Amino acid sequence: MSTTPLSRSRKRLMAAAASVALAGAIGFGAVTGGTAPVYAEAVRVEAPQAPGFADVVQQVSPAVVSVQVKARIDPAADTGSSPFSDQQGFDNLPDNHPLKRFFRQFGQDGNGNGNGNQDRPRFNRRDGSQKPRPVAQGSGFFISEDGYLVTNNHVVSDGTAYTVVTDDGKEYDAKLIGTDPRTDLAVLKVDASTKFTYVGFADDAKVRVGDWVVAVGNPFGLGGTVTAGIVSARGRDIGAGPYDDFLQIDAAVNRGNSGGPAFNLNGEVVGINTAIFSPSGGNVGIAFAIPASTAKQVVQDLMKSGSVQRGWLGVEIQPVTADVAESLGLKTEKGALVASAQDAGPAKQAGIVAGDIITGVNGQDVGSPKELSRLIAGITPGKSVDVTVWRNGKAETLKVNLGEIPGGDKKASADQPSSPAEPSTLADLGLTVTRSEDGKGLVITDVDPSSDAADRGIQAGDVITAVNAVEVQSASDVTKALDQAEKAGRKAVLFQISREDSNRFVALPLNQG
Repeated sequence: MSTTPLSRSRKRLMAAAASVALAGAIGFGAVTGGTAPVYAEAVRVEAPQAPGFADVVQQVSPAVVSVQVKARIDPAADTGSSPFSDQQGFDNLPDNHPLKRFFRQFGQDGNGNGNGNQDRPRFNRRDGSQKPRPVAQGSGFFISEDGYLVTNNHVVSDGTAYTVVTDDGKEYDAKLIGTDPRTDLAVLKVDASTKFTYVGFADDAKVRVGDWVVAVGNPFGLGGTVTAGIVSARGRDIGAGPYDDFLQIDAAVNRGNSGGPAFNLNGEVVGINTAIFSPSGGNVGIAFAIPASTAKQVVQDLMKSGSVQRGWLGVEIQPVTADVAESLGLKTEKGALVASAQDAGPAKQAGIVAGDIITGVNGQDVGSPKELSRLIAGITPGKSVDVTVWRNGKAETLKVNLGEIPGGDKKASADQPSSPAEPSTLADLGLTVTRSEDGKGLVITDVDPSSDAADRGIQAGDVITAVNAVEVQSASDVTKALDQAEKAGRKAVLFQISREDSNRFVALPLNQG
């Protein structure tokens, strides 16, 4: 059989088509087989992982609550008068004036007499009790599974009804068990069949500056908010009360965080967030927390009796400065200087007098007046304590039976005044003095503005009652005390100053020239 040219051409075309199909199949297989270009992977750095706070927060959050405080607010008196009842000039308007028609229609005639359309309803406030209205909100935390919880006194102080909201959104009514304004603490109680998750207090003696803390609370009513920081200082005195000993933290704390806990990494409460330092009202990284040791003791008393019983020494005290220590021959500037011992108080009955420096209680050193206040407050009234004082250049120990802080202060009655004496000048001190009208001490009538006395706050009207613990009634008594101090090698002399029924001590340097 012979082959024609057409048949040969057709065979060549079919072979070419088969070659193209085979190449296409090979190309498709290459794509689907993963031989196409591979793109670079996303950057990932295998860095050391810093520890977080999630585990702590997960465990403690169920114990932290939002505290909502409500109070019954007396409604304002409603006389039924219109806010436009002052009709000055309206009575002179024409009868068809729109304003005059308006007052007629809505209960006022043109003269403001309120005898307009009497058929219209009057919308007066209801009589009777009003529902409690929100007045404050803060934070708190459970300290027992049966519903006792802690918050700040300033959160609940104006309330009559209290609601706590847990982390899962459940609401419970709570009742107030007790408050302690001196430490700004309060205890509430939720009565429910639920067993609540609760937290415990840490040993804050082991808390160090630089330790991590986690604050959980209800800032701005947001609820369940967590911030973290460190303990930035200890023993802060911010003037909030007589027992200030705050922890300073830099965790973000804002309005509404009050009463909330600051935790360590073990989930223990090291402090109760109470105050912030803020010129603007917002967080600037300085917050103050009541230490756990203070809170634990106060809370136990509140749970037990609803109030706190504190020991009372009955003295007015002030710090021991370098000049005071020098004037009394004390080597250190520690202790609390007794400005006065209150009449019928435990200290006076035990023999403590003005001018003594209290340096210890029951063998524990007293570093400052605040520390003395905290030590005495932590002892039950009625107990006997050993108080160490520095007197006449040596230490003495006196036994004091502590009392209970009285409800009010008693003032001694003044004696009958006597005839005033002529002023005398104490040139070396820059003071002019005269005998007081009751014969007790010397009244300062003039102070040289360039003197050391003026620099230390002494002013006209102050009364010098004693110099170096010796009572003075004349300028010669002061001069005698100065001479004795100079002979003893003292560089300063301690003056007891009375001002407006309060006492304080001021150390004035001796003129060595």
